[in-house]
Amino acid sequence: MVVRKIGKYVVGRTIGEGTFAKVKFAQNTETGASVAMKVIDRNTIIKRKMIDQLKREISIMKLVRHPYVVRLHEVLASRTKIYIILEFITGGELFDKIVRHRRLSEAESRRYFQQLIDGVDFFHSKGVFHRDLKPENLLLDSQENIKISDFGLSAFPEQGVSLLRTTCGTPNYIAPEVLGHKGYDGAAADVWSCGIILYVLMAGYLPFDEYDLTTLYSKIEKAEFSCPSWFPVEAKSLIHRILDPNPRTRITIEQIRNDKWFEKGYVPVGLLEYEDVNLDDLDAIFYDGKEQKAKKPCEPCGKDGVGPLILNAFDLIILSQGLNLASLFDRGQGFMKHHTRFVSQKPAKVVLSSMEVVAQSMGFKTRKCACKMRVESLSANKKSQFSVILEIFEVAPTFLMVDIQKAAGDASEYLKFYKNFCCNLEEIIWKPTNDSSISKITNPKSKKR
Repeated sequence: MVVRKIGKYVVGRTIGEGTFAKVKFAQNTETGASVAMKVIDRNTIIKRKMIDQLKREISIMKLVRHPYVVRLHEVLASRTKIYIILEFITGGELFDKIVRHRRLSEAESRRYFQQLIDGVDFFHSKGVFHRDLKPENLLLDSQENIKISDFGLSAFPEQGVSLLRTTCGTPNYIAPEVLGHKGYDGAAADVWSCGIILYVLMAGYLPFDEYDLTTLYSKIEKAEFSCPSWFPVEAKSLIHRILDPNPRTRITIEQIRNDKWFEKGYVPVGLLEYEDVNLDDLDAIFYDGKEQKAKKPCEPCGKDGVGPLILNAFDLIILSQGLNLASLFDRGQGFMKHHTRFVSQKPAKVVLSSMEVVAQSMGFKTRKCACKMRVESLSANKKSQFSVILEIFEVAPTFLMVDIQKAAGDASEYLKFYKNFCCNLEEIIWKPTNDSSISKITNPKSKKR
């Protein structure tokens, strides 16, 4: 018998198959642990222009390490295949359990719902929105605990973007605002899907279920549904607050946690210890020698690596606050409270190194990729998660600009960080004089000559 081996994994039978991938059972030869190996044909995803989507999914799964989320162990690659090594889940889909039992008891439904809310709350704290929550994407482990899976449609919004635009998901679980094509809050949309799941757990069928999509969407937009007679009054009340068609008045996860029905028997899950999450190797996974000529993996700044991006005159005009059109779209969102920049005359390598040392001395963890760095808190407490993105640009041969944007955390926390951060960078921050042309770019209030 020929034993097939990929890295340290012995590959076994096929346990699942999709449009673009096969899932195989595999075993880690070093630990003996069973894993699920998702095998993807590299050429297929390149031809179908799915590289960015898959990279986003992998990045998200690396970030959302939680007891109720399927764990991504690592990603391997050959010239023709990409191998995603996942936690091996033995209990099947929650959907299958509902089908077998027709509906679940109140206590069991509540326990699964509590676990779902814990998992969803955690990846929301990381800025991730699932957008396709449904029983088919909730797996069960050997202890009958939920494992949220399939982040293929998940969103990880760009910095400064508060609303999502893409209409996606499974029709019966989609929030009404997602159908409106006017932008929506990813967190509120996920909460709606959680409410549908709770209803299905207890009822055994969907609250909105029509063969005709027009009729289905009409009922979703008006939240036209009723709860079965066997639903407890407190559960009915919670479901109606979740399935509120108005996302602004819809109950939040924090409010769900304080609900009397939800609180019964609730034991918050212990979060995993902080782990080093490295996203810098993703390009190397997706591109081989020839392809890397067009798009190289991340390298350090300096003569032997990739230098800072060079800004032209048009870029500088856009970056001027006085001409920045972003403020028109972010009015009331505190745009300037989470987006700042400074100028330096030091070499890019020195600037990056100095910022890294200062951030680490302030108690933050740093990750570098070319002339870009992410700074994030080490706290495991989801309420104190904080991170910023710093990127170096070349304005002129002797001038560099460092652009700083908040990635997670509130505006006041960001302003406090920025003030302390810059106080410790006085040696590299260039202080413009009144007659400087750079001053007119970074400080639009300077007088014209």
